Amino acid sequence: MAEQNKTILEKANALITKGDYEGFLSFCTENTEWEFVGDKILKGKEAVRQYMAIAYLELPKFMVEHLIAENDFVTAVGRISMKDRDGKTTDYSYCDVWRFEDGKMAQLKAFVI
Repeated sequence: MAEQNKTILEKANALITKGDYEGFLSFCTENTEWEFVGDKILKGKEAVRQYMAIAYLELPKFMVEHLIAENDFVTAVGRISMKDRDGKTTDYSYCDVWRFEDGKMAQLKAFVI
């Protein structure tokens, strides 16, 4: 199960880097919840869809350094580069902890610096 969840996350993230946000969302539960620690919490696919429309003005670039899977959890550690509305690119370090339900991403706890 853990390795299957890891593969699902890899496929989903590959879709984001191609700009296929709906494809990515197909890997999420309807009531998926994303918590950006210290910032905001998104509840449901529609909230995530709206976030992506604003945050991913240009395709984000991911560099996953570690992907660790155990039971219903997959943790991704790496770097991400994103452009803001002014076209400025910012590089972040991140640690995403995903919880899976029935082969879908149900919850994200994201630590982004």
